[in-house]
Amino acid sequence: QVELAESGGGSVQAGGSLRLACTVRGSLYISYCMGWFRQAPGKDREGVAHIDMDDSTTYADSVKGRFTIARDNADNSLFLQMNNLKPEDSGVYYCAADLGECPAGSNAFWWFEVAKYLGQGTQVTVSS
Repeated sequence: QVELAESGGGSVQAGGSLRLACTVRGSLYISYCMGWFRQAPGKDREGVAHIDMDDSTTYADSVKGRFTIARDNADNSLFLQMNNLKPEDSGVYYCAADLGECPAGSNAFWWFEVAKYLGQGTQVTVSS
């Protein structure tokens, strides 16, 4: 059984930074995609970024240049460094994982709708 656990959320002022972490309990053994999505109250799930085993990354346009996704395959961990945070970045951030490669291209974030393993989420609140 695979379980994902997020940590590192909190409250910051606009322009501040947070670093989220996700730990995988159990093992996926072979190649798998990992990523972060977020959801604000009353809004749809929004893909933030995902990363392949070879460190290939895809970011949402809204976070490019501000967020950095990284993974440590030896520790089965995933990270999201968030800089220059904006109030619109507020929401619950979830870690996701699934076997296989991350999809590429203009519709790469459909993956977050079908990813098999999801964490419980961590709250990020950015005040203006």
